[in-house]
Amino acid sequence: MPVMRDGIRALLSAKPDIEVIGTTDSGMHAVTLVRQRRPDVVITGLTLRGIPGLEMIRRVREETLADPVQSIVFTMDDSSETIAETLHAGACGILSPDSSSEEFTAAVYAAARGQAMLAPRVTKRLIDWYCRREHEPEERLQPFVGALTPKEREVLLLFAKGHSTDQVARQLSIGIATVRTHVYRLRNKLELKDRAQLVSFAYRAGLMRPT
Repeated sequence: MPVMRDGIRALLSAKPDIEVIGTTDSGMHAVTLVRQRRPDVVITGLTLRGIPGLEMIRRVREETLADPVQSIVFTMDDSSETIAETLHAGACGILSPDSSSEEFTAAVYAAARGQAMLAPRVTKRLIDWYCRREHEPEERLQPFVGALTPKEREVLLLFAKGHSTDQVARQLSIGIATVRTHVYRLRNKLELKDRAQLVSFAYRAGLMRPT
């Protein structure tokens, strides 16, 4: 939007240590400007003429690998999918329409230093996602869990709870040698090396929950 673009230019041009070297609403022209002028920071929306904003960011990253030009995205869409796609494209900043002028200039300074800055709403979404992820089982591990026998699962859970080999044997009323056989089979089925990895697997697969 021209009005928004002009407003951003006016805001940044008022800073004595920031030089605005060009503006455009074309994704391809933006890539050309970066190639010719080598700015420290690019500010973009997601919708551009020619190519989308995220594709423009990817091309800028590819062309400036040795000395990356940092990108800040200004968007009203703060959905989890958009945040993930924007960060994967290589953006180091995401700002929203309710970001203050101080937050905006702070993001530019941070990007120029190679740092990241996100709008508070975006940060909150990332925190919520991380907290959910920490408590959700990893889907790719479920086929391994399904391959375990009931007794192997019992042994795995007891080890995950901190039981020793002797304690597992007593708890399940089986011999120590039998426990060791179950552990050997567990390690082979789950492709793990030691007891520590077995415990980690139990938590990552959702068989155990952090307390």
